Amino acid sequence: MAAYLEERTSKSAVWSWRLAAFSAVLFIVAGLGHRQGYLETVPFLWVLAIVAVLAAVALLLAAFALPSVWNDGYLGGSDLTYGAIVAVVVLVPFLLSGYRAFSHPELNDISTDLDDPPELTMALKMRTPGMNPVEAPSPAQRKLQQEKYPDITGRRYDLSLDRTLAAVEAVLSHTDWKLFGPTHHPDEEVVTIDALAYTTLLAFPVDVSIRIVDEGDTTYVDMRSASRYGRHDLGDNAARVAQFMNDLDTEVGSETGQTPLPDAE
Repeated sequence: MAAYLEERTSKSAVWSWRLAAFSAVLFIVAGLGHRQGYLETVPFLWVLAIVAVLAAVALLLAAFALPSVWNDGYLGGSDLTYGAIVAVVVLVPFLLSGYRAFSHPELNDISTDLDDPPELTMALKMRTPGMNPVEAPSPAQRKLQQEKYPDITGRRYDLSLDRTLAAVEAVLSHTDWKLFGPTHHPDEEVVTIDALAYTTLLAFPVDVSIRIVDEGDTTYVDMRSASRYGRHDLGDNAARVAQFMNDLDTEVGSETGQTPLPDAE
């Protein structure tokens, strides 16, 4: 009588693929929902935590299934492979965030003027108790920014207020930020523009304020960028301020041929 060998399937491999696939689908759906405004940020953060746990468990199950598939001939090699690959792909953004948290200072509010930061007028109206409070930077935060981001500074241009404002608005026209303003303060010869920006990948909201001060013969531009959620911005706000100021230098240079004047403040 012929003997038949029973082919056994690794349950760990099967569940590795199932959990990895589910975590990927959940990540994509939740991310799109958050970007489109269907999912609030706090629930989205909880979903991200669940996604990370599911992907990590899927990767562990793949590792657990490997000996039985490789050595004992269990079925499930394809499930193991797909599960491990998808789990790693899902975990990559979390690993990158961890690296950025390690390599950047723990700050969530960056300003070119630490002594008198531009006011986040719209943020004061729009932020809820669950969001980061709008506060002036503490002495420790000012020192940390100066040490880690010494190049985050304002710009002084040998231009009128109107021409500088036009350059600022030209740069803003190339962003997808939601703008509030400009608001003119004639008594102080100051113009401010508030904006709501978003992080690139997961669209976390960020409040931005740009202040343009008429100094008479020159005009000075300051900027502030502050995350609504989280103690650590992973370097996002400093990158946003630096990019905007560099773009503003380029815009002013292309229109007038001028470069920023030395900062005498």
